[in-house]
Order: sequence, then C-alpha cells, then structure tokens
Amino acid sequence: MSKEYRHILRVAGTDLDGSKQTPYGLMGISGISVNFARAVVKAAGLSETARLGSLSDSELQRLEDAIRNPKKYGVPYWLMNRRKDRTTGENIHLIGPDLALQKKEDIAFMQNIRSWKGVRHSLGLKVRGQRTKTTGRTGRSVGVRKAALVKKPAEG
Repeated sequence: MSKEYRHILRVAGTDLDGSKQTPYGLMGISGISVNFARAVVKAAGLSETARLGSLSDSELQRLEDAIRNPKKYGVPYWLMNRRKDRTTGENIHLIGPDLALQKKEDIAFMQNIRSWKGVRHSLGLKVRGQRTKTTGRTGRSVGVRKAALVKKPAEG
C-alpha cells in the first residue's frame, strides 16, 4: 500500500493528473461528468477534496470498481449514460473506448434503419435541428479576391 504522492496515475485505462481534486481529476476519463464523478467518489467513501495523487492503492482500486460498477455502489440510474440500453434493457455506464464504440454502433444503427437522424449523419449535416443556411459550412469559402480586381486595368 503506497501512501506517497503521485503526479500522474492510471485509472480505468486513462492517465490522470494527480494534482486535481478527486471528482475533477476523474473528469479526464471519457464518459465521466462532474456529477457522475462526485456520486462515484461519495459511493466509494472517499473525500471530494482529497487530491487524486494522494489516494492509496486500495482507495484507487475501490474507486475504479465504483466507476466500472456504479449500480453495485448505489449510484442513481439517472446519472448513467446508457439508460435502458437497446440490447440489454439495463441501466449501464460506459467509459473510454467502450463508449466511443457504442456511439459508433448507435449512429450505424440509425443509418441502417434510415431514420431522419441517420440520414442527416450520412449526409454530414447537422442532426439536432440547428440551422444550416449560415453556419456549419465546410470547405473553401467562395468570394471575390480583391488582389485580382486591383491588378486588372479597367477597359474602356
């Protein structure tokens, strides 16, 4: 059991800054928000004001287990990012590469069933009702080059 301070530590497959307070340090893991991080820290029985680098190995183990199994530690279901999962029907919380993979699968599913959101994803357009007339433009801008106009002598 190591009680020395660590500047960088690895939790749930991600390198985290040890100088930050526990909930804010956990936000470096993809899929963890500040509210979820606070709930997990409280469920694991740790102090929110403790620095992440000063936690012992057993505390880090308990924290990582609470992140991976939040239901077991009594974290409310409404803080989880996969409520009523389409395949299992359970409330689960995904982090890191599992979350990215599931997001890709969800978009592919919407594209396969040809839903409106799937079509918009396929076309590379905005999905959630934003305007597209003036914003979200990609590619080179089309306009007048002033240098070409200045160099051309006026005919007349």
